[in-house]
Amino acid sequence: MQIVNSYDRLTETPRIATVHRTTGETDVQVTINLDGRGTCIAATGIPFLDHMLHQIASHGLIDIDVQAKGDLEIDDHHTNEDVGITLGQAFNQALGSRKGIVRFGNFLAPLDEALVQVALDFSGRPHLSYGLQIPTQRVGTYDTQLVREFFVAIVNHSQMTLHIRQLDGINSHHIIEATFKAFARATRLAVEIDPRRAGLIPSSKGVL
Repeated sequence: MQIVNSYDRLTETPRIATVHRTTGETDVQVTINLDGRGTCIAATGIPFLDHMLHQIASHGLIDIDVQAKGDLEIDDHHTNEDVGITLGQAFNQALGSRKGIVRFGNFLAPLDEALVQVALDFSGRPHLSYGLQIPTQRVGTYDTQLVREFFVAIVNHSQMTLHIRQLDGINSHHIIEATFKAFARATRLAVEIDPRRAGLIPSSKGVL
């Protein structure tokens, strides 16, 4: 695994990270820019996952480039999980020391009949509380069980606390897309630099 971190804690240059993860099952490279404009290039071989990565980029104002090759002839599980792992590692690297960030984010996203709330904390303590009730096994060819696996992976490797709550919804596509949009908006809030706390760790303990 090769990790390149261009976040300069002294000059505060744009928070950009590239992570390349290779296993016997997948080859995944992710580049993110936390100070981007929401551009996205996603080529995972899983169309619905690509669609969700575009939601993270567009609504989070994060530039994302994901290139993945995996054993899709078996199923989507390994690729889906390893994209989540690699994206989580990229978040962790791009955030660096996490000095000056708002740290917490919360957003309530409607999508037609679906309503999903996401609250998160770049706390350094991985935790996922997952409350989606997705009514169908698949959206297109995408196994809806993989939504949870994606967020487990990103939580563990970005070291964030993440709570996902479904308040309403009967359409699987709407529920999942509302989740990714809420996650994107909450992340955007959390990674913003707080001018009143610039250069400081956002914790009363002085460390995350």
